[in-house]
Amino acid sequence: MSGKDCWQLQVMNHGSENQPVVVIDAFVSDPHGLREDASFLSFSQIGEHYPGIRAVVPEAMLRPIVAALAPVVRDVFGLGDLSVVDSFYSLVTTPPDALAPIQRLPHFDEVSPTRLALLHYLADDGERSDEDIGGTAFFRQRSTGYESVDAARLPAYRAALADDLAAHGIPNAGYIGGDSPMFERVARHTGRFNRAILYRSNTLHCADIPAGMPLSADPFNGRLTVNTFLDAVAL
Repeated sequence: MSGKDCWQLQVMNHGSENQPVVVIDAFVSDPHGLREDASFLSFSQIGEHYPGIRAVVPEAMLRPIVAALAPVVRDVFGLGDLSVVDSFYSLVTTPPDALAPIQRLPHFDEVSPTRLALLHYLADDGERSDEDIGGTAFFRQRSTGYESVDAARLPAYRAALADDLAAHGIPNAGYIGGDSPMFERVARHTGRFNRAILYRSNTLHCADIPAGMPLSADPFNGRLTVNTFLDAVAL
């Protein structure tokens, strides 16, 4: 399933922290089969912060992928012994004007530097341009300079964010685009069909959802991704 023999792999480092993002095209051998699988599942809201609906991906489906990623994770992140925390088929369905305040800001998933996020894009990009396809963007908090948040940085990050919100107000309803008074975008990765990106979960990031992107609950028409979170052990 992993399609490792066909992988087109790049490692890109961004920002002042030189955070690595692994970009893999031709990620699985049968991406259309994954879309078919998703079309038979019941999606629902899972978690408080994701702006859409999800369905659980069985861990057994992920084992070949995790095994194929192991040497990449070792070489790029210096981590080993991968295990799956959870994994979801995900569809962004929340209209921009219905986003909660926390969904209008970049976020981090976990403070542990050994937790990784794997995002596999399965939306059909068709004839759309890179700007229309969207993807994932990474950010720096201007007031602290943080591009990632670990346990030691968390109190300062929260205090700075509270001060920033007091000074600038809650962002207007809408998906995050580029720079803002509180955050500077340091990188953007386009979400091409059957592309995956792998990055540390404690980096500040958000989905890049361009205006006009279909926010459909249909896996064949919406922004379908597989979002997987992996635990690893420092070597």
